[in-house]
Amino acid sequence: MATRPDAGAPLPALSHSPQSRADAADASPDEARAVLVGVEFARGHIDVGGFDATLDELALLAESAGDTPVARVTARRQAPDPALFVGSGKAEEIKQLVQTFQAHTVLFDQAISPAQQRNLEKLLGVPVADRTALILEIFAARAKSHEGKLQVELARLQYLATRLVRRWSHLERQSGGIGMRGGPGEAQIELDRRMIDERIKAVKERLKKVQRQRGTQRRARERNGVFKVSLVGYTNAGKSTLFNAMVKARSYAADQLFATLDTTTRSLWLGEAGASVSLSDTVGFIRDLPHKLVEAFKATLQEALEADLLLHVVDCASSQLGEQMVEVERVLDEIGAAGVPQVLVYNKADLLEADQRPRQNVDFIERDGGVRTPRVFVSALTGEGLPELRAQIAAALQAEPAPDAPDFDPRTEAIAGAAALQHPQA
Repeated sequence: MATRPDAGAPLPALSHSPQSRADAADASPDEARAVLVGVEFARGHIDVGGFDATLDELALLAESAGDTPVARVTARRQAPDPALFVGSGKAEEIKQLVQTFQAHTVLFDQAISPAQQRNLEKLLGVPVADRTALILEIFAARAKSHEGKLQVELARLQYLATRLVRRWSHLERQSGGIGMRGGPGEAQIELDRRMIDERIKAVKERLKKVQRQRGTQRRARERNGVFKVSLVGYTNAGKSTLFNAMVKARSYAADQLFATLDTTTRSLWLGEAGASVSLSDTVGFIRDLPHKLVEAFKATLQEALEADLLLHVVDCASSQLGEQMVEVERVLDEIGAAGVPQVLVYNKADLLEADQRPRQNVDFIERDGGVRTPRVFVSALTGEGLPELRAQIAAALQAEPAPDAPDFDPRTEAIAGAAALQHPQA
């Protein structure tokens, strides 16, 4: 979402305290500076998205898009303001921050309507974007494969189609001519909508061809009797780093959200089972992932749906561990993969303090519905726990429990409180 190219290295995320303002004022003039906004609404208004009081995830998204967060604003409301989303008083506060920090954009952590976006931009004098637009911007920059680019284009077109309402209101006031109803503004909107609809149809047709090709590849693997394993998890949980460590690949991995979008599949030899399995690295999930984006990426997510085993990768050093796991399970349910067997992979164990580390790297926990699921603590960076993870995959392949797996270790429940650990690996 950066409004300037080459935003440069991001500054530390800041809150809008006087001290933070002084630090933010030292930002380079070449950096694209952003004010972050989050609003907590009364229950019953979850349609606009969840609320993160720290705005840390929005800050990471902004940095991933090339913006430098310079101020954060949070508010509480009973319901969204129809015109400005946050109300006039809070909007004026945001305007002051934009002027103080010479910000180039304002980013909202929740979805805002086209009318609210237009009104805010008119008041604030800078571009305004919501979480969905920000995620789409990152996806557009990260997509590398033909399939990934098509999926992102479809999602962006579907999002843009909802933004056409009243965008040409200044033209609608013009006369349409003798015997004409409406004006050039209406004609422009209809023309753009028709063009977008035609483009959406064309992209969907091209994606269907890609899906058929993927289907052919999957059927070939099925005929060969290949056991399919897919990595799934919240973005930045370390899936790509784990994938590289397991199959000695060189997939792109970085400490940023959505570092990789395209599915990569490699063969993994399991000496424990005397056989190979196919291992796929898939796109990461995130809170409030737009439904249209999930729909557009169905071809990629199909790998998870048709897997024999899911490795649900979790950042066990994250303070948001529980919420992130719930969000992944929600998306898996949305794509119809909730019933696929799982192994929970608690990655980044090397970041845990000594008193938070489990006694053994493998135990079992009970998920919703009473499903007893293996849990393995690993570090994709150091290699710790990888032999045990391979043993669990081999056990699933052989359809029998892995040896020497103890019952649930209650000490590991303290892991979710490791909020101070802020050294995630990709």
